[in-house]
Amino acid sequence: MAAARERRAKASDVNQGSKPVLTASEQRVLRTFRRFLMTPGQMLCFYGPNLKQNMTTLERLTDKEFLVKEKFQGGYSLTRSGYAAMNGCD
Repeated sequence: MAAARERRAKASDVNQGSKPVLTASEQRVLRTFRRFLMTPGQMLCFYGPNLKQNMTTLERLTDKEFLVKEKFQGGYSLTRSGYAAMNGCD
């Protein structure tokens, strides 16, 4: 029992310091936020073909709690964790 508890503690220590794993499309969307110098809480609007192309990725980033979907159509804003992930993108 103690050994299993120790392994779980070590695994959680490793995971706390690691960067989130993002797909290429997730990084592309977050770079769009960086291009416009967005900070947490500021809304960025995606529209037309850009919205259609990125809809699945935007939903996935919202599920990961990196983005918040706004009431305005195509509007998304960064969360603090999304802002950190955006700054960690290459």
